[in-house]
Formats: sequence, C-alpha cells, structure tokens
Amino acid sequence: MIRALLICAGLVLAAASAAAQAPVAPEPAPPAAPAAPKTWSSMSPQQQQLLKSYQGKWESLPPERQQALANGSQRWLSMSPEQRSSAQQRFTQWRAMPPDQRQQLRQRWQQYKSLPPEQQQRVRESFNRFRQMPPERRMELRKQWRQMSPEQRRRVIQRPAPPRPPPPRPPPPPRRWGR
Repeated sequence: MIRALLICAGLVLAAASAAAQAPVAPEPAPPAAPAAPKTWSSMSPQQQQLLKSYQGKWESLPPERQQALANGSQRWLSMSPEQRSSAQQRFTQWRAMPPDQRQQLRQRWQQYKSLPPEQQQRVRESFNRFRQMPPERRMELRKQWRQMSPEQRRRVIQRPAPPRPPPPRPPPPPRRWGR
C-alpha cells in the first residue's frame, strides 16, 4: 500500500517518477481530421455570453481553438455551482504556477495518458487513497518521498504491486433442517 501511495505522491507532487519509468509506447493514433470551423451563431446564447470577449475575433481563431472554447463553455455550463467553484480555484492555482512547473505537469499528464488503462486505474486509486489520508500522514509520505534518492524512487515504482486480498464472500444461506 505504501508503494502505491508513494507512486501516487510522486506523480501528484511533481516528483521525479516520470524519468524513472520505462517509456511506454502509445498505440499509434489514427490521423485526426482537421477541426471544422465553429460559427459564432451555432453556439447557444449562454455559450456566447461566456465567450463574449472572443466575439469580435472569433472568425480569425483557428478551428481547433474555436472547438476547444466551444467544448469548454459547454462543459462549464453543465457544471454545478460547486464544480464551477472548484474548477475556478484550480484554474487560479494553474495560472499562479511558474511556466516550467506547468510544462512539467503537462508532460506528466501526457505520460499518464500513455499508460495502459489498468495502470491508469491503479494511479487513480492510489491518488484517491492518498487524498483520503489524514493531512499528517500525507505530509509524512511526502517527506519520505523527498528524502529518497532517484534510485530508491525508481525501485519503489518498479516493484510489482502486492496482491490484493479477494473481496469478502457473502455468508452462505441458512440451512433448513427437517424438510
């Protein structure tokens, strides 16, 4: 469990785990069709309101940018107030990061996306377990990770995951005697 949490902490806390993993060759993606331009009038009034600062220059934006903005505005409109608040907070944190740190996180995201689905699931599970820990325990794990040498980190990451215990079986149905 600590191994999985350390892996998670390494990914989440911008540790040097990216260099430690052997590169995983992603499957070649089929060539993407170029994005079709999105017209301003094809968006809902709510999307137009959200993107009003782009209205005058919309036609000059590349189609990929238009599509990304339209998709993002639609996603924003589908969020609950709590989700919007959380997204706004994350965006503010992102904007406050130095450019090199943002680039590092982009690279880690690409590495994560290139992992097989089973490994992505393990990373997500580890991350969720890490987030559910008491703050003191998370701090302790972060400290342990920072104190490890790159070689120690590499060994922790490359160690096979311990086998998980099977899920508990339901109790057998009660036996009826005499009939």
